[in-house]
Amino acid sequence: MSDTTQERIDELVKSSDVVLFMKGSAAFPMCGFSGRAIQILKACGVDPRTVRTVNVLDDEAIRQGIKEYSNWPTIPQLYVKGEFVGGSDIMMEMYQNGELQQVLGTPPQA
Repeated sequence: MSDTTQERIDELVKSSDVVLFMKGSAAFPMCGFSGRAIQILKACGVDPRTVRTVNVLDDEAIRQGIKEYSNWPTIPQLYVKGEFVGGSDIMMEMYQNGELQQVLGTPPQA
């Protein structure tokens, strides 16, 4: 894989506070895990319109490159303020124990 793909991914990761590499879009997730990631963000009080989503199905280089970038084999992948957080399972675990809200800077939902 080329360095330019890694540079593109790096720019995407740093382009917004919350970046989700997923299959599909926030409005039309193309797999259950990507859909769940969006639902978890919503549950944390994050407006999906403020999340920068990157549809890996649109770009094979990004789809493969993001796995190398994060050293994480699956999609979706969540980045907050340039830091890799995890996939949907980790997001769910962190949401349930309140960690994800802290990372995102959103107050716990009552």
